[in-house]
Amino acid sequence: MSEKKKKYLIVTPSISEFLEIIRDFIKKIASNVGFIEEDVYKIQLSVDEACTNVINHAYDEITRSVMRVEVKVDEEKMDVSVIDYGRGFEPNIIKSPNMRKYLKEYKRGGLGIHLIKKLMDEVKFSDTPFKKNQITMTIYRTPKKKKYNSRVENGTSTE
Repeated sequence: MSEKKKKYLIVTPSISEFLEIIRDFIKKIASNVGFIEEDVYKIQLSVDEACTNVINHAYDEITRSVMRVEVKVDEEKMDVSVIDYGRGFEPNIIKSPNMRKYLKEYKRGGLGIHLIKKLMDEVKFSDTPFKKNQITMTIYRTPKKKKYNSRVENGTSTE
């Protein structure tokens, strides 16, 4: 029996006051479609990190705009895309941090992308700065053994 893909959307200003609303939105969807509590938390945290990156890096105070969170769920997986229309970034230059050094130096911040990649089964980036930037995070209902990350630029995959 095939379950139809369900789609959900929330559009908010790209300011931190809306993060709780987005977290609640994600939690309700993930819980209602049957993800276990641990996976619900992983999805929430990943989406929160992606949205925080938009808030902190995509726009400046003058050009502050919106962010879209699109969710697609089917019987196999949940895809969550965070989309903005601000500055893009180069995710391939972000290396996995040396956690021992990071903790020893009491650093703050800078772990968002690393954390998202650890929590989600797949992470894909697509960006055209000031037109559309997107991170799509996928989690499967049944854990996949292989995780991979890719980048799509102007419709061309760099996998």
